Amino acid sequence: MDFSEEGLELKEIQRLEGHTDRVWSLAWNPTSSLLASCSGDKTVRIWQRSSSTSSWHCKVVLEETHTRTVRSCAWSPSGKLLATASFDATTAIWELIGDDFECVSTLEGHENEVKSVSWNASGSLLATCSRDKSVWIWEVLPGNEFECVSVLQGHTQDVKMVQWHPTMDVLFSCSYDNSVKIWAEDGDSDDWHCVQTLGGHTSTVWALSFNPEGDKMVTCSDDLTIKIWERDNITMQGGEGYAPWKHLCTLSGYHDRTIFSVHWSREGIIATGAADDAIRFFVESKDGLIDGPLYKLQLKKEQAHDMDVNSVQWSFGENRLLASASDDGTIKIWELVSVT
Repeated sequence: MDFSEEGLELKEIQRLEGHTDRVWSLAWNPTSSLLASCSGDKTVRIWQRSSSTSSWHCKVVLEETHTRTVRSCAWSPSGKLLATASFDATTAIWELIGDDFECVSTLEGHENEVKSVSWNASGSLLATCSRDKSVWIWEVLPGNEFECVSVLQGHTQDVKMVQWHPTMDVLFSCSYDNSVKIWAEDGDSDDWHCVQTLGGHTSTVWALSFNPEGDKMVTCSDDLTIKIWERDNITMQGGEGYAPWKHLCTLSGYHDRTIFSVHWSREGIIATGAADDAIRFFVESKDGLIDGPLYKLQLKKEQAHDMDVNSVQWSFGENRLLASASDDGTIKIWELVSVT
């Protein structure tokens, strides 16, 4: 689909209020209309869309479990479990039982703040990362048991985000050490190890996201750039083994403050949330110019929030629905609409 010729406008659908501190992270449920948000107020809120009015309301507040900021939240692929990572050094696992959420497991082991949590595509593995510079991989066992199968040391600073590849059991982590590390299991020994380190950013790498096919990745950084990377399948001999990633292009000059969040939609639109309170949308450039830009800024929404935008997340259901979270304590639901 060619968006480069299409006029786009970001329309605010609803503003969700209730958190009493900054909202750090958002996660859409893959199988329902639920949206999870987590905050410096130590709580997680679950928002539900009413089928009759199409508006969102807070269904439940998950509290009195974490004792400090909840920094990250992620639904399992089945949509039944929610993992929440906190500055209290724990990750909680919540199960949707009937209409209620119950904390069924608490994962301990990190020395200090847990910054991010991510499920693999099958829901059999969970990854967490921390200011303690480590990445942990947990195996999901029957009965809501979780066993740590690997502690990955390799980053030299705070690890900001972990994200599994959408189709392969390969884990990506980005850090305050300006790098992205790629971790895979050694087929012979079942040990996880770093198979590649992506350098190029000159300051903290805050987040990363994959395109729907999983052959491209976007990273965003404190260096005010976003970078697109692609899998170098040509170097794979005989189709076996690990395909390394290579830098495709850098989008600079579009942001003047730190970029905290990036998310690639299933239609191919890249959204960013930044410290200048704006949300931007980038699309592949189709002008066919040799050596021309591969991606271009399609739309910038100024003052999307009153303060830093910490998270932007496209929904699974409707292609053009986006949620954003901010230091201003609010979440906004947006629709990206075509204007003719």
